[in-house]
Amino acid sequence: MRIEVHLESGAGELRSLQGWLRSDPDVRRSAATEVQGSTPRPGEMGTALDVLQLVTGNGWSAASFVLALVAWRQTRPQQPRMEIRRRDTVIVLTDCSPEEIERATRALNAAPDEDRDA
Repeated sequence: MRIEVHLESGAGELRSLQGWLRSDPDVRRSAATEVQGSTPRPGEMGTALDVLQLVTGNGWSAASFVLALVAWRQTRPQQPRMEIRRRDTVIVLTDCSPEEIERATRALNAAPDEDRDA
C-alpha cells in the first residue's frame, strides 16, 4: 500500500518527519519512506520536495503510523497541518485531538487496498 504525507512547511520538515518515522520501530519494520516531489499543477514548473511517501507491507498498523505522525508534530515549534493520502482517501490532521486521531486511523484502515483492486 502507498501513503503520501504532505506538510504546509518545506522539505526540511519532511526530512525531519522521515527521520522520525525511520526511528519508530513499528513504522520502520513495516514501511519504507522516501521524500520526493509531487506532480506539478498546471502553470507550475518542475517539482518540489513536498511529499513523504510510505510504501507499506504486511504488519502495517494505521494506528501506529498516525500516532508516530502526531508525536513528531508535537515536537515542532510550528505544528504544521498534515495531509495524509491513500489513493482517493484524504485525511487532514490539524489539532491531533483524540477524535481526529481515531478518525484518521479509521479512514486509513477503511481505504481501498491497492492489491485487491489491481
